[in-house]
Amino acid sequence: MNKFLRPIITAAFFLLLVNAIAQVKPSAHDLQFDTLATRWDEAIPLGNGTLGALIWQKQNHLRFSLDRADLWDERPMKGLHRKEFSYQWVYEQVKKKTDYNLVQKYFDDPYDEEPAPSKIPGAGLEFDIKDWGRVQSVRLYINNALCEVKWANGTVLTTYVHATKPFGRFRFENAPANFIPRLVPPLYQAASTKGEVNSLVGDDLSKLGYKQGTITQQGNSITYKQQGWGGFSYEVNVRWKRTGKNIEGIWSITSQNTNKKTNIPASSLTGQALNTGYNSDYETHLSWWKTFWSKSSIHIPDNTIEKQWYLEQYKFGSAARQDAPPISLQAVWTADNGRIPPWKGDYHHDLNTQLSYWPSYSGNHLTEGMGYLNHLDANKANYKRYTKMYFGKDGLAVPGVTTLNGTEMGGWIQYSLSPTVSSWLGQHYYLQWRYSMDREFLKNRAYPWIKGAAVFLENITVKGEDGKRKLPMGSSPEINDNSLNAWFPQNTNYDLSLMKFTFHAAAELATELGLGKEAAHWNKVYSEFGDFALTKNNELMFAPTMAYNQSHRHFSHAMSIYPLGLIKWEDGVKSQTIIKNTIHLLDSIGPAYWCGYSYAWLASMKARAKDGDGAANDLSIFAKAFCSVNSFHLNGDQTKSGYSKFTYRPFTLEGNFAFASGLQEMMLQSYAGFIEVFPAIPASWADASFTTLRAQGAYLVSAKKTGGQVSDIKIIAEKGGVTKLKLPFKTWLAASKKGVEITDTHNGFVTLKFKVNGEIVLKNGYE
Repeated sequence: MNKFLRPIITAAFFLLLVNAIAQVKPSAHDLQFDTLATRWDEAIPLGNGTLGALIWQKQNHLRFSLDRADLWDERPMKGLHRKEFSYQWVYEQVKKKTDYNLVQKYFDDPYDEEPAPSKIPGAGLEFDIKDWGRVQSVRLYINNALCEVKWANGTVLTTYVHATKPFGRFRFENAPANFIPRLVPPLYQAASTKGEVNSLVGDDLSKLGYKQGTITQQGNSITYKQQGWGGFSYEVNVRWKRTGKNIEGIWSITSQNTNKKTNIPASSLTGQALNTGYNSDYETHLSWWKTFWSKSSIHIPDNTIEKQWYLEQYKFGSAARQDAPPISLQAVWTADNGRIPPWKGDYHHDLNTQLSYWPSYSGNHLTEGMGYLNHLDANKANYKRYTKMYFGKDGLAVPGVTTLNGTEMGGWIQYSLSPTVSSWLGQHYYLQWRYSMDREFLKNRAYPWIKGAAVFLENITVKGEDGKRKLPMGSSPEINDNSLNAWFPQNTNYDLSLMKFTFHAAAELATELGLGKEAAHWNKVYSEFGDFALTKNNELMFAPTMAYNQSHRHFSHAMSIYPLGLIKWEDGVKSQTIIKNTIHLLDSIGPAYWCGYSYAWLASMKARAKDGDGAANDLSIFAKAFCSVNSFHLNGDQTKSGYSKFTYRPFTLEGNFAFASGLQEMMLQSYAGFIEVFPAIPASWADASFTTLRAQGAYLVSAKKTGGQVSDIKIIAEKGGVTKLKLPFKTWLAASKKGVEITDTHNGFVTLKFKVNGEIVLKNGYE
């Protein structure tokens, strides 16, 4: 190299490095530690919806637990698809009230006894750090989705999983001369499981029966190739280069499936990308995250709750993409413990996937939320096969527990083969429509899904002696576990809520599309369902023959309050009494058998009841007692303070995202036909604000509260339209408005008629 060019190139590299460092934006919500985690479920999480990494220390090695969302063993569940695989056959066994153990043996035992189908882990990427001295600091910069680790010997790691590209990057400054990474494959051959094996802890990976994959190294490139079941395979590659005292590296995982298009091998991806450079890719990575964080913000005086909300937003941004598989139980952070992941890392549609997408709507992340619906639509043919095979009916039903391609896996069939699963999933289509007002989506996706669920429910329900429509047998997820008593001869409030929602939504959407005859039909079917089961004290029951009489983690009986909103606080005294008394009963019986997600769910219910103090208290308990130090929801009470008798720590994500939704419900509500700001925040939160939370009707709302009074509200109408705002101040003025007409003000409401992208700022009249 020309001796005059060398200092110029060195200086240019230095400037690039300084520029990259300058773009690291610290936040009060960052994760910060003075040591690396020594457990995978306390690690720093990075991800982009398809790829994920956990950064931690395993013995004397820095470890990246590498994962990919579509690493799946999708073999058919052995023993499940027998001649008895039929809703009618199960119904006959339930009617007999005798030999129910056959149902458990045929439908539940395979899930517990068979190792697959299951999500499978990727690999470990390790670096020997035993001679580097102590760790001085570990920080996750959530604004940048960047992890930084500093050691006493002067070595500094920065690493990220690129927001939109299929690889992760790392850079070590002042790396030792003999520094070489290594790939560590999962132990698919060597048995390592000790202790009890169940769905909470997972069986040994060796039970999958794979031949151990191969690892090859060529220069500064290491490749691990692993064959799975049925022609599935995946490849992990890491490659690196040294520049002076620094090492830059890149890793990727790619999968291949005989039934799907061929993907570029990981080794080819990294080879093409390595020379692009850490800094160049970091620019595009940072650009995506800057856009993500611009979508919404919340600021409240409770630092614990605020920080947890930002960490949930970060995890959602790391786990959700419209073109990636949807969020499963652990998404892109499969357990790195030598076992099959808890509950096989699958898709549980009895609560887990639904709660995971709650915050996408008012949180203004509709694009990322589309990954869920894209997955459901892609598997629609498979769901219809299952509907015909198990129920013998037309229409659309979805298994409650599925593989990546939507195939049923069995389990407790009261929820894993429930007839109302597609109805709860249908609410997400409905919400995507209501929050986006995308008419193409309404016509081509939302209404067809909800109509399919309605057709199925109309076909499977029967008229009872009272003339009311009901399922042949009802259930409520996990109530009475997997026993004969888990079936009810009447509609449970869970099933009834979902069926009522489906027909009401079908009628509404058909009307919106001008399909008058279809709307009239759905309204007629809706009218054929009875009322919700209530105690004499106006408390929602599990079923007409069973009150809420036990502490239970799943608030299935209260679906009509939240999330479905069929019983609204705004409907008056009777509804308010039901809501208050149902919540009071939950609190009175207590949380002995709640999980973390129960507290997050309850916070949303209390927000709907305008109970800000109660909602904030439940969110605070969740954040303090049910989360790992890295913010992962661990299901059980980690403080052992009596918030639950469950003190275990299986990691699942739905509680995290339900938490985010709970705070958003406290800040903004729009489900009752009007917009309400700060509907349920504690009086002690005198100063609070949020920016561009999304309301139904495709309105972006920002609001600020200062000194205990709302000072200003800004509304932007993406699609135009007419909405009402519940006024939070006695006197007000329109500080600015564009493309909006104020058409009516009375009874504490103002009616606003917007043009497309019209906006208005309302201010407290006392200012």
